[in-house]
Amino acid sequence: MTKRLFSVLLMLALVTGMSAQTTSREARQWLKRGEWRGDFTAAKPHKTLDAQTFMEQYQKNTAQWQTLFRWLSTTDLQAIPAGRHPIPGSTLVASVEDSENGPLEKRNTESHRRKIDFQLVVRGTEGFALLDHESSTISKPYDEKKDVVRYDYVREKTHFFDVKAGRFVIFFPTDWHIAKVQTRKKDQHLRVIVVKMDYVE
Repeated sequence: MTKRLFSVLLMLALVTGMSAQTTSREARQWLKRGEWRGDFTAAKPHKTLDAQTFMEQYQKNTAQWQTLFRWLSTTDLQAIPAGRHPIPGSTLVASVEDSENGPLEKRNTESHRRKIDFQLVVRGTEGFALLDHESSTISKPYDEKKDVVRYDYVREKTHFFDVKAGRFVIFFPTDWHIAKVQTRKKDQHLRVIVVKMDYVE
């Protein structure tokens, strides 16, 4: 490789890296400004949220995200009955779940290809896990009807975290995850709002 070619490749790598950093920084600033939330102030994003992917998906599908946050801001999330609730003016359905965390070995792994998991904790604390991609393997073929992939994973390389009431998480297709994982809290009961958002390529 000539010195000139090496210099060109090095410059391209630096420019690409700087561009990615700029985009990531812009995404964090966009998330912090909060225009995306409209009048929805009842919950904040959890620190695990991929701000860059959220910004990209919001910009590709703005109307649907605005509809979600509008519904959340105008709905009494504490009082609404458990069950499935169609969100007016859209194809979205909010699943209001009064549930509880369970032992890790009894919880399913999952990721999705067509949908994004939006989960807002209304009461209690929900335990979650994010799987390590390098050590995890697909345990069951993709179920197109259910839009779900299942995994085998290494517990020691899995990232566990708790989400308290007033926070939400968003799992994109690259977020292989487990929900409702037992925490160290005495009370494992919780209320969570789950909405499947469309993933736009």
